[in-house]
Amino acid sequence: MSGRTAIIRAEGEGDAVWFNNDLFTFKATSDETDQAFTLFEERSQRGKVTPLHLHPSADETFWVIDGEIRVHVDGAERTVVRGGVASVPRGMPHAVMVMSETALILTIVTPGCKALEAFFLDVGEPATERALPPKVTLPMDRIRAAAMRHGSVVILGPPPFKGPAA
Repeated sequence: MSGRTAIIRAEGEGDAVWFNNDLFTFKATSDETDQAFTLFEERSQRGKVTPLHLHPSADETFWVIDGEIRVHVDGAERTVVRGGVASVPRGMPHAVMVMSETALILTIVTPGCKALEAFFLDVGEPATERALPPKVTLPMDRIRAAAMRHGSVVILGPPPFKGPAA
Protein backbone atom coordinates (compact mmCIF):
# COMPACT_ATOMS: atom_id res chain seq x y z
CA MET A 1 0.00 0.00 0.00
CA SER A 2 1.21 3.51 -0.84
CA GLY A 3 2.24 5.94 1.86
CA ARG A 4 0.26 8.80 0.36
CA THR A 5 -3.16 9.98 1.49
CA ALA A 6 -6.32 10.35 -0.56
CA ILE A 7 -6.88 13.59 -2.47
CA ILE A 8 -10.44 14.87 -2.64
CA ARG A 9 -11.08 18.34 -4.03
CA ALA A 10 -14.35 19.94 -5.04
CA GLU A 11 -14.89 22.32 -7.93
CA GLY A 12 -12.95 25.51 -7.26
CA GLU A 13 -10.60 23.85 -4.76
CA GLY A 14 -6.84 23.65 -5.28
CA ASP A 15 -4.11 26.25 -5.66
CA ALA A 16 -4.89 28.57 -8.57
CA VAL A 17 -2.61 30.57 -10.83
CA TRP A 18 -3.17 32.79 -13.86
CA PHE A 19 -0.88 31.47 -16.58
CA ASN A 20 -0.93 32.40 -20.28
CA ASN A 21 -4.54 33.66 -20.36
CA ASP A 22 -5.73 30.64 -18.35
CA LEU A 23 -6.91 29.95 -14.85
CA PHE A 24 -4.92 26.88 -13.75
CA THR A 25 -6.21 25.04 -10.69
CA PHE A 26 -3.93 22.32 -9.33
CA LYS A 27 -6.10 19.34 -8.40
CA ALA A 28 -3.25 16.98 -7.48
CA THR A 29 0.43 17.86 -7.31
CA SER A 30 3.39 15.56 -7.80
CA ASP A 31 4.19 15.74 -4.09
CA GLU A 32 0.63 14.71 -3.23
CA THR A 33 0.74 11.70 -5.59
CA ASP A 34 4.23 10.44 -4.71
CA GLN A 35 5.31 11.69 -8.15
CA ALA A 36 2.82 9.40 -9.93
CA PHE A 37 1.10 12.31 -11.73
CA THR A 38 0.24 16.00 -11.72
CA LEU A 39 -3.38 16.96 -12.46
CA PHE A 40 -4.64 20.45 -13.18
CA GLU A 41 -7.71 22.10 -14.59
CA GLU A 42 -7.29 24.76 -17.27
CA ARG A 43 -10.07 27.29 -17.80
CA SER A 44 -9.08 28.90 -21.08
CA GLN A 45 -10.27 31.56 -23.46
CA ARG A 46 -10.05 32.10 -27.20
CA GLY A 47 -6.59 33.30 -28.12
CA LYS A 48 -4.73 31.18 -25.58
CA VAL A 49 -1.82 29.63 -27.46
CA THR A 50 1.36 27.89 -26.38
CA PRO A 51 4.75 28.09 -28.03
CA LEU A 52 5.98 25.00 -29.82
CA HIS A 53 7.60 22.99 -27.03
CA LEU A 54 8.28 19.56 -25.59
CA HIS A 55 8.59 17.98 -22.17
CA PRO A 56 11.77 15.88 -21.95
CA SER A 57 10.68 13.67 -19.05
CA ALA A 58 6.87 13.74 -18.86
CA ASP A 59 3.86 12.76 -20.97
CA GLU A 60 1.02 15.30 -21.21
CA THR A 61 -2.62 14.34 -21.76
CA PHE A 62 -5.44 16.83 -22.38
CA TRP A 63 -9.07 15.87 -21.85
CA VAL A 64 -11.38 18.54 -23.29
CA ILE A 65 -14.32 18.79 -20.88
CA ASP A 66 -15.87 21.70 -22.78
CA GLY A 67 -14.90 23.78 -25.80
CA GLU A 68 -12.56 23.19 -28.72
CA ILE A 69 -8.79 23.23 -29.04
CA ARG A 70 -6.37 22.82 -31.91
CA VAL A 71 -3.37 20.61 -31.12
CA HIS A 72 -0.17 20.73 -33.17
CA VAL A 73 1.72 17.48 -32.54
CA ASP A 74 4.96 16.56 -34.24
CA GLY A 75 4.15 18.68 -37.32
CA ALA A 76 0.47 17.73 -37.75
CA GLU A 77 -2.64 19.53 -36.49
CA ARG A 78 -5.87 18.08 -35.14
CA THR A 79 -8.97 19.60 -33.60
CA VAL A 80 -10.14 18.18 -30.27
CA VAL A 81 -13.67 18.97 -29.07
CA ARG A 82 -15.71 18.27 -25.95
CA GLY A 83 -15.12 14.74 -24.73
CA GLY A 84 -11.97 14.29 -26.82
CA VAL A 85 -8.46 13.53 -25.63
CA ALA A 86 -4.99 14.34 -26.93
CA SER A 87 -2.01 12.56 -25.37
CA VAL A 88 1.52 13.70 -26.18
CA PRO A 89 4.47 11.46 -25.27
CA ARG A 90 7.54 12.96 -23.62
CA GLY A 91 10.00 14.42 -26.11
CA MET A 92 7.39 15.06 -28.82
CA PRO A 93 7.04 18.67 -30.08
CA HIS A 94 3.56 20.12 -29.57
CA ALA A 95 1.51 23.29 -29.10
CA VAL A 96 -2.10 24.06 -28.19
CA MET A 97 -4.52 26.81 -29.27
CA VAL A 98 -8.02 27.44 -27.89
CA MET A 99 -10.52 27.77 -30.76
CA SER A 100 -13.80 28.21 -28.85
CA GLU A 101 -14.80 31.27 -26.85
CA THR A 102 -13.87 29.37 -23.68
CA ALA A 103 -12.62 25.87 -22.94
CA LEU A 104 -12.30 23.66 -19.89
CA ILE A 105 -9.44 21.15 -20.07
CA LEU A 106 -8.26 18.61 -17.55
CA THR A 107 -4.53 18.00 -17.98
CA ILE A 108 -2.61 15.08 -16.53
CA VAL A 109 1.18 14.95 -16.54
CA THR A 110 2.85 11.58 -15.99
CA PRO A 111 4.90 10.98 -14.05
CA GLY A 112 4.20 13.86 -11.70
CA CYS A 113 6.50 16.76 -12.47
CA LYS A 114 7.30 19.19 -9.66
CA ALA A 115 9.57 21.13 -12.04
CA LEU A 116 6.65 21.71 -14.45
CA GLU A 117 4.45 22.87 -11.58
CA ALA A 118 7.25 25.28 -10.59
CA PHE A 119 7.47 26.52 -14.20
CA PHE A 120 3.75 27.41 -14.21
CA LEU A 121 4.04 29.18 -10.86
CA ASP A 122 7.18 31.03 -11.98
CA VAL A 123 5.69 32.41 -15.21
CA GLY A 124 2.17 32.89 -13.87
CA GLU A 125 0.84 34.80 -10.92
CA PRO A 126 -1.45 33.75 -8.08
CA ALA A 127 -5.08 34.09 -9.16
CA THR A 128 -6.79 36.79 -7.14
CA GLU A 129 -10.16 35.31 -8.08
CA ARG A 130 -11.46 32.08 -9.65
CA ALA A 131 -12.05 33.70 -13.02
CA LEU A 132 -10.22 34.03 -16.32
CA PRO A 133 -7.49 36.67 -16.22
CA PRO A 134 -7.39 39.71 -18.50
CA LYS A 135 -5.93 38.73 -21.88
CA VAL A 136 -2.22 39.36 -22.30
CA THR A 137 0.33 38.75 -25.03
CA LEU A 138 2.27 35.52 -24.67
CA PRO A 139 5.28 36.51 -22.49
CA MET A 140 7.89 34.59 -24.53
CA ASP A 141 10.92 36.05 -22.71
CA ARG A 142 9.54 35.03 -19.30
CA ILE A 143 8.52 31.62 -20.64
CA ARG A 144 11.96 30.95 -22.15
CA ALA A 145 13.76 32.06 -18.97
CA ALA A 146 11.53 29.93 -16.70
CA ALA A 147 11.90 26.94 -19.04
CA MET A 148 15.68 27.23 -18.77
CA ARG A 149 15.51 27.52 -14.97
CA HIS A 150 13.23 24.52 -14.40
CA GLY A 151 14.15 22.14 -17.24
CA SER A 152 10.65 20.66 -17.54
CA VAL A 153 9.86 22.45 -20.81
CA VAL A 154 12.03 22.95 -23.88
CA ILE A 155 10.85 25.89 -25.99
CA LEU A 156 11.35 25.09 -29.69
CA GLY A 157 9.82 28.19 -31.23
CA PRO A 158 6.79 30.46 -31.45
CA PRO A 159 3.26 29.09 -31.74
CA PRO A 160 3.02 27.23 -35.08
CA PHE A 161 -0.63 28.11 -35.80
CA LYS A 162 -1.88 30.31 -38.62
CA GLY A 163 -5.26 31.94 -39.08
CA PRO A 164 -7.71 34.18 -37.21
CA ALA A 165 -7.78 32.29 -33.88
CA ALA A 166 -3.97 32.45 -33.71
